[in-house]
Amino acid sequence: MTFDGTEGKAPLMGSSSSSSTGTAQGGRVQHYQGKMTIYVLVVALVSATGGLLFGYDISIIGGVEAMASFQQQFFPEIYARSISGAPEVDPYCKFHDTRLQLFSAIMFLSGAVVAVPAGAAARMFGRKVSMLSSGSLFLVGAGLQAGAHSLTQLVIGRCVLGFGVGTAACVVPVYISEVAPYASRGGLAYLFQMATTVGILSAQLVNYGTQYIPVWGWRLSLGLAAMPACILCLGGLALPESPSYLIEKGRWAEGKAVLQMLRGTDEVDAEYADIMDAAQTAAKVSTMQSWRNLVARQNLPMTLMATSLAALQQLTGINAIIFYAPIMFSSLANSTAALLNAVVIGGVNVAATFVGLVLVDSVGRRPLLLEGGVQMTVSQIATGVILATSYSAKDGSQVLSSGAAAGALVCICLFIAGFAWSWGPVVWVLGAEVQTLETRTSGMSAVVASNYLLSFAIGQGFLSMLCGMKWGVFIFFAAWNIVMTAFVYFLLPETKGVPLEDTAYACLFARHPVWRRVMGKAGKAVLEREAFRDAAWRQAKVAEGGDLR
Repeated sequence: MTFDGTEGKAPLMGSSSSSSTGTAQGGRVQHYQGKMTIYVLVVALVSATGGLLFGYDISIIGGVEAMASFQQQFFPEIYARSISGAPEVDPYCKFHDTRLQLFSAIMFLSGAVVAVPAGAAARMFGRKVSMLSSGSLFLVGAGLQAGAHSLTQLVIGRCVLGFGVGTAACVVPVYISEVAPYASRGGLAYLFQMATTVGILSAQLVNYGTQYIPVWGWRLSLGLAAMPACILCLGGLALPESPSYLIEKGRWAEGKAVLQMLRGTDEVDAEYADIMDAAQTAAKVSTMQSWRNLVARQNLPMTLMATSLAALQQLTGINAIIFYAPIMFSSLANSTAALLNAVVIGGVNVAATFVGLVLVDSVGRRPLLLEGGVQMTVSQIATGVILATSYSAKDGSQVLSSGAAAGALVCICLFIAGFAWSWGPVVWVLGAEVQTLETRTSGMSAVVASNYLLSFAIGQGFLSMLCGMKWGVFIFFAAWNIVMTAFVYFLLPETKGVPLEDTAYACLFARHPVWRRVMGKAGKAVLEREAFRDAAWRQAKVAEGGDLR
């Protein structure tokens, strides 16, 4: 028995092939036509602008909070502590302030709140309309923050941004997965995370430049979020609606035409037939039923896997580092180059995400998650050890040595790289692709809500944890990385190359040595239904004189 989704070597019932990793595909997927086209790449890139906005808005805030002009206007107590050279000021606690944490993290709470209605809206009104709505919310939020004169205004603007972030996170990964060819879906879905990392790096570069602008530099940093929001709003107008959504709504001819345009060929009958089958099931399911179906026996393993991975992603500690890297370096190392260090981290983030984009459809999801988990664990333990052994409050030292600060930066960069090519993007790829059509938007809402609630909790608590646990906070996150790596090893089947609209995901989990017990009779019914469906399609192709090779 193995834990990658296989037990023995027998292929799936009704399946024409089965890989050694347990990826099974029904007969029709062999006849999917089309390949990666320039058109589908442009469509994915424009929609991925939602990730660019997400990355910019989560990263810009740490650098803004490190700016003296921002601290003086909104957090004067923190400013007084940050410039104090008194030995009694614990460097781990210089920036400890519950209001500062709330300002950083509130975006994720509002994102979690909007996740449920955003998923329902995407199912009712379409993916395209939802993406345009998220761009509009980003524009409003950026304006409110840039023009703020009180902490209340800042928090309101941050909440509006959260509504945009939550909507984009629910819709963009689903949209990309639905327009992408199945063989390239992992790489295209990576574009959302790739755009997120570019947004993070862009924010860090902006902060590095605006720190030299007195008084209003922070306003420029926050206001520039409007630029990618304009790209999403204007570019989104030219995007096609998802063929899955169109077919589900009975707009069959339009849906097939969009599918042909995306695939660059008129020969889309096999894929169109799979989408039609899924759409017929989805059309019978109301929005409330789609939520109930998430916990139905045949869907429960995929729901638990997607939401658990989304929650565990935040327990890596990634957002704590992205949020607070500038003020962490400023606090612990008293570094005038704190924002430059953040730029270095952002550059590593982009480069490593590109590596994952290249590997996800060839290496697979499981190997990336396992390797990334080990790498993050080791690097966080090393960071904790450096801080524990290189800083001591007893000798009155208030900063790390330059060598220790450089070592901590290297370890954090290794952590960022491990996350960026594994847990960062793969969690969103899996969250969108393992759902059936009738549960996809509600399932993605659940994924976003679980991820953002943990993001809020960690963002709200990290500076308090850093003040109380000191270097031990990195050991805390390392322990969680061990837990999540074991979770993947024992419970996640490989999903590389599985067609989106086929029932192969359910079949995959139905054969897993653990999940098949959760699915019970429902899992057996899934396998039998897939075998019948595949056989019927083969008979139809033979009757038409088609080639089944």
